[in-house]
Amino acid sequence: MPYNIQPEVWSEHGELEIVFLCAPPIINISHSQTLEDVRWDSKVSHEKAYENFEAFKEVFRDAGVQIIDYAEHLSPEDLKLSDQLINRHFVRDLACVMGNTILPGEAGTFARRPEYLHAHLLMKDWFPEEKFLIHENDDLKALECGDIMPLNRNIVLINIGLRTSLESVIKIKERIYEAGFSEIALISLPRRMDTLHLDMALNVANPDLIVAKHFIQHLPVQVLTEKESRYEMSGEFFKRHGFEAHWLEKYDTVPDINFIHLDPETLLMSKHANHKMLKSHPKMKNKRIVEVDVSELEKTGGGIRCMTLPLRRKDC
Repeated sequence: MPYNIQPEVWSEHGELEIVFLCAPPIINISHSQTLEDVRWDSKVSHEKAYENFEAFKEVFRDAGVQIIDYAEHLSPEDLKLSDQLINRHFVRDLACVMGNTILPGEAGTFARRPEYLHAHLLMKDWFPEEKFLIHENDDLKALECGDIMPLNRNIVLINIGLRTSLESVIKIKERIYEAGFSEIALISLPRRMDTLHLDMALNVANPDLIVAKHFIQHLPVQVLTEKESRYEMSGEFFKRHGFEAHWLEKYDTVPDINFIHLDPETLLMSKHANHKMLKSHPKMKNKRIVEVDVSELEKTGGGIRCMTLPLRRKDC
């Protein structure tokens, strides 16, 4: 089925209209050493993971969101390989919609390269040529888009960490300005699995509220504009752009932080998330939370935001 999609995303909290997904791989892993080697948390059943994925999709359908599962569009040859790729359902890393432009990501590990190739070749046919900049990643070292977060129409926050290089961000920064953003803020999280990507450490919980792991308040950000570069502490940076920071001292990384907005009033969260922790903040008391059981998928090392790539959000 061909698509003719006009991409548009300016923030993390607009009303979601089109989302890019991928079914989990068709593999079961139970051997303990293998699980450790592939960085999955515990025994994973494909059958249970697929049940989680179907329930996940149903939430989007109920919300009126159009779903594109890219595995359904692969050639038989590509699908045979894709079904065995252990991270293919983490589609957030593959590309990033910046305003009306899509920047392709570049895998930070060799094992993930096939997913990027599969998705990008499909996107090339689904989006206008001037919208999907397919060659912008030709010379990139590593740019996984779970490290990229558009906070509002002015700012993009990017983690220079385990899977995204500073050199790659410098090469694409002009495209971000051209897309309409005036500031790029760089932060560098510790290079470990619980801070693998930016969305494993902080997220936007309200149009004026950031939730973040407690230690991030001690990290500076480098602010880049077309005219200058300067440094600020992260809390001061958030405040300057109208965000209060809710610093979390206790958390379970994936379910508690890795969530997405269905619309400005509604969060989609894991059934195992600590909702009371978020609801304890005054700005979250009236927030609607939709739960979904993705526990089998979470065993593979990521959560709800990791598994969704918004292609269109209505700017609110």
